[in-house]
Amino acid sequence: MSDLVERVRRLPPTALAFLGSLLLSLVAFAGTVTVGKDAALYLAVAQQALEQGPQAAFQGFDWPWFSLLLAGTHWLSALPLEPAAYLWGAFFMAATCALLVSVSERFAAGSGYWACLVVLSMPAFNHFRDDIIREQGFWFFCLLALSLALGWLESGGWRRAALIQLATVCACLFRLEAVLVLPAIALCLVGDLHRRAGWLRLVQLSALPLAAVLIAALAMLARGGITQPRIAYYLSLLDPRTLVAGFNLMASQFASAALAKYSTDDAGKIVFFGVTVTMLAKFFTLSGPLALPLLHPQSGQVVRACWQRLRPFVWAWLAYYGVLFLFFIQQHFINSRYLSLLNLLAVPLLAVACLLFARSFPRLAKALAVAAVVVMLSNVISLGTKKTHYLEAASWLSRNTNPADPIYYEDLRIAYYAGRGYPYMPVTREELMTPYQAAKFRYFVLAPKPGDPLYLWLTEQRKPVLGQFTNRKGDTVVIMGH
Repeated sequence: MSDLVERVRRLPPTALAFLGSLLLSLVAFAGTVTVGKDAALYLAVAQQALEQGPQAAFQGFDWPWFSLLLAGTHWLSALPLEPAAYLWGAFFMAATCALLVSVSERFAAGSGYWACLVVLSMPAFNHFRDDIIREQGFWFFCLLALSLALGWLESGGWRRAALIQLATVCACLFRLEAVLVLPAIALCLVGDLHRRAGWLRLVQLSALPLAAVLIAALAMLARGGITQPRIAYYLSLLDPRTLVAGFNLMASQFASAALAKYSTDDAGKIVFFGVTVTMLAKFFTLSGPLALPLLHPQSGQVVRACWQRLRPFVWAWLAYYGVLFLFFIQQHFINSRYLSLLNLLAVPLLAVACLLFARSFPRLAKALAVAAVVVMLSNVISLGTKKTHYLEAASWLSRNTNPADPIYYEDLRIAYYAGRGYPYMPVTREELMTPYQAAKFRYFVLAPKPGDPLYLWLTEQRKPVLGQFTNRKGDTVVIMGH
């Protein structure tokens, strides 16, 4: 055992982060029974691309590049889609961990092992190790572009600028909001625009993207407008009129629900600062216990050092925070998966804050490290009851129904495991509770809670229970039909 510990200590921090990440992913995969809802969509679209050609992927999802990557991996290697997706996710996460540790060591010598502990333990990132999600590639390529920018800002060069742009394009193929990386890097050049070298680097960074945007705009105009739904959706979110209307709606709803009439004029301010505080609170929570050193007075000098030496990361953090704020205003929600990039961008800051904290309080730092290891394991070891009843229901459907049968699925993962892809549900649960809408379906696959109104309504309509499947926790899938 002591020999193993000694060998681990001899590993460079980047190698330890890479290998440790792969090990944590393996542990997370071992406890997985069913994939997530988004994962079922990506895998079903990939299968559709394999069966009908790449163009068919755009019929199942409007931004299917991750699914096409999985389909291409299967086509080249014959590896099943689900294992291929897990392998890509494990690789992207391991590479992200190693990349951030490398950036942290570059930022402050001696911070590598703390960076390793931070990136392997923060819930924002590690909680998704057993998921098949586009964010894993999005995180890696965004951080790769920003790390390349650190060297490019020092020495410039068309080749390095092209690599930054290529990494950004790859990130955009996973999530389109990665486009903010280039403006964030460009903002780092503002202080150098009084010199010729500053303008040259700005041209290196922006000439090719601006040309691509111009060509794309001309092509869209020739076709009569924006035909890509995902791009049109993002542009609609940035429409100032929509933003103002969304903010005013949120403020008015809050005022009518929670404020006295004498305070309605302050509703906008309360909403603005409330959203800000909510997002910052989630950021600190998702950073895990190793965010506590940021409360130490020394963290101020770490923040100043980040601004001086890791400016692309700082601008990217601020830009992405702005994107999330606008999304919150437009969609009225935010989740940890969207916030995770903020936490990853802060890994070098957290690592150096932990390093300084350890030098000042060595005993407390050891306790903090132990807490981080406990969180690290809890991120990947799930003791909750598995959704085995989903698999049993899917097996029943594959044996007892035909692919052409109209079936309403409350959770489309059951359709995926039944071999029926990821079908579009044209009605909501509420809309289904009418004889006209219910008549469109032959079977109804529900996951009802006690007193579920849809289940009770279908019972009143004399829809018999054809199958009922329950896991150890008591969660149930019910199949009803004619």
